[in-house]
Formats: sequence, C-alpha cells, structure tokens
Amino acid sequence: MTTDVSGRTRGSGEQTTVTALRLRNRSAVLRHVILARQTTRADIARECGLSPASASNLVADLTAEGLVHETGTVASGGGRPIALIEPLPDGAYTMGADIGERGVAVELFDLSMSAVDREFRGGRAEEDPDAIGRDLREAVEALRERHADEWPRVLGVGLAMPGIVENDADGTQTLYAQNLRWPPVRIDDLLPMDVPVFADNGAKTQAKAEQWFGAARGVDHAVVALLGRGVGVGLIQEGRLQSGWRSSAGEWGHTKVERHGRVCRCGGRGCVEAYVGAQAMLDAWAERGGTFDGTGWRAIGQLLEAAQGGDAGAAAVLDDAIDALAHGLANLVNLTNPQRIVLGGWVGIRLMDAMADRIEEAVRASCLDRPGSQFDLLPSTFGGDTVAIGAAILPLERLIRDPRA
Repeated sequence: MTTDVSGRTRGSGEQTTVTALRLRNRSAVLRHVILARQTTRADIARECGLSPASASNLVADLTAEGLVHETGTVASGGGRPIALIEPLPDGAYTMGADIGERGVAVELFDLSMSAVDREFRGGRAEEDPDAIGRDLREAVEALRERHADEWPRVLGVGLAMPGIVENDADGTQTLYAQNLRWPPVRIDDLLPMDVPVFADNGAKTQAKAEQWFGAARGVDHAVVALLGRGVGVGLIQEGRLQSGWRSSAGEWGHTKVERHGRVCRCGGRGCVEAYVGAQAMLDAWAERGGTFDGTGWRAIGQLLEAAQGGDAGAAAVLDDAIDALAHGLANLVNLTNPQRIVLGGWVGIRLMDAMADRIEEAVRASCLDRPGSQFDLLPSTFGGDTVAIGAAILPLERLIRDPRA
C-alpha cells in the first residue's frame, strides 16, 4: 500500500495504473514538444488532452530530465506573457545511418533534430557485408571521437538497411538482403556498440522521417516510396507505419508489374525495381547504346538530360520506368487508398524534379477513378538526408517511451 500526496491510500494495482498513465502522458508531451519544435503549456494541454495543471507538471518533469526548456515568451493579449517550450538541443543526441550497398552516411542530431555532424565511408563499386560493417564502424567512431563530450548523451544509433530487417522474439535483429545476394547478417555483429543499436529497412525510416517532420506529417494514410538502386515503400495506415508480421512489409520494389518481364536483382522477373531501380535504368540505357559516368546521381542526371535532348534510347528507358512506376503506385493506391504519395530516394528526387506532372498523370491514369482522384503527390521533404533522419528517430522513440535514469 502507498499514500499519495493527498493522504489517500492507494493499492498496488491502482498505483501501477497511475504510474502507467503518467508515463503515457509524459511520452505524449515529449513527442509533442519534439514534433512542434516550439510550443506552450496551453498548446501541450490541448494537443495531449491534459489539464493545464497536468501539462505544467509534466513540463516540469521533462525540464528536470534535461530534455526541454523555456526559450522566451510571447504576449498573451492581456495578463502574463506566455512561456515558449522547446526541446533542449544538447539534452540528448541521436545518430542515424543511411546504409547503402556501396557505402554509409552517418549523421549526428541533437534533440531538436538539427544535424550536428556527418561522416561518410565507402563509395566503392561493389560492397559486401564485411566491408559495409567496417565502413559503418569507422564512420561512427569518427563521430564519437569528434564529439567525445556529447557521447554520454547519445541515445543510440539507428540503422537504415538495404533489405528486410527481421525482429526475433529475443530482440535479435537480422538483415536479409536477397537482392544484394548477401547472407543473413546479424545487426549486433555489424555494429557492436556500448549504446543501443536499432535497425529497420531504409524505405521505412524514410517514411518515418516524412511522417514526423515532412510531407506525410498529419496524414493518416500515406504511401512513402523510396527509389534508389533499390526500391521500397513505407505504408502509413490509420496513422501507423506498417511493419507486417515479421517486419518485412514494404517490399514493394519486388512486387510484379509485368509477367515474365525483366530479370530483377532479387532473382525474380517483372519487379518494379527491375524497371525503376537506378542500375536497371542505366543497364537498359547501355543496351540501347547510352554512355554515362558512374552509376549514381550524375549518371541518372545524364539519362534524364539525354532523354530531354532527343536521345531515343534514353527516352524509351524513361518511358518504361514511368510506366512501371505508375502501375506499381496505382496498385498501392487501389489497395490502400492513400491521402498522399511521397516520392523520395535519390532516383525519386531526380524523377520528381524533372517530370513530377508526368508521373502524377500516369499514376492517376492507372488507378481506379475514385481513389485515383483522392491523393496528392509530393516530393520527399529532406532530399538525401531523409533516410538518416528517419533512422535517428529510432533511438529517439525509446527516449519518448521511457524516462532516462
């Protein structure tokens, strides 16, 4: 039995319920402050469904945790000025790693989710899990050395992976990258750390970034597609990012848009990725006599420029890519009825910059009329940083759930 501040005696079950409720309210308030970037106690009470007194008490608790602070005041239109509440930037830090098949980009963020520093490793023509692991460890260690004073406040490292990240009942996470021909890779072998490590598929971390801070914010039903060397999607339904039974939901790049079509890197035929993935488009252009530098951002830009300049082979490749993309997205529209489609990834950014109107028209033409008239198509908000931002949210979610010691 315990006695509360009013002197009333509480049973252990009631005490547990009160504690759980307070933790839920704390999580809601901290999440609101981080998402809003700047707010007030009145806004917190309204948005989180709390009384003014409860909102003030929870702000005091989070201030004591070193997570939020007052940054100034605004006029109230009469009476006392209203205090502004923001995340305390150096109250905590989080790291996000965008792990591609040819290199890694690791970014350090403060609690306001402003980028503090960045480290890149890799860039070789081909990589394997061992090389990617070395690149990742070197990049994280470089940031750790440069920010030794901040390291004790690092919440953890979030990894955005190029494949399925499966979560086992014992907490083990394993990467399955069939399209890269990699064997299964345990995440804790890839990056052994003295801080928590979290992993998810890169398309899902992109969707998380857009849901929290970008083009899918405030939208309960969205399709957030990632186009790069690989192709994937994050599906937001009823405000929740879908993971599936064993976390493999979103492998849209390996859904089929043509029976017995082009061979995909996964070994199948007719996959979306076999037409829209960067390597697929460049290979198809090379078969038509196209020449280009490398296989990345610049090469895709050369493909787009050639098509605009009258190169028939380049134009045919883009026609195939847009047709496959439109059919693939239309299937998702008919299946999930999204309010919004967000197109990102470095290939997606290139395509949206060059032909957003054409893509939108093609998608709508491939949908059923009614759901095809109900979505907006927008580009990714943060460009090349989106995947890393979403990965950095993974450790942040734990802080929101659980108070720090």
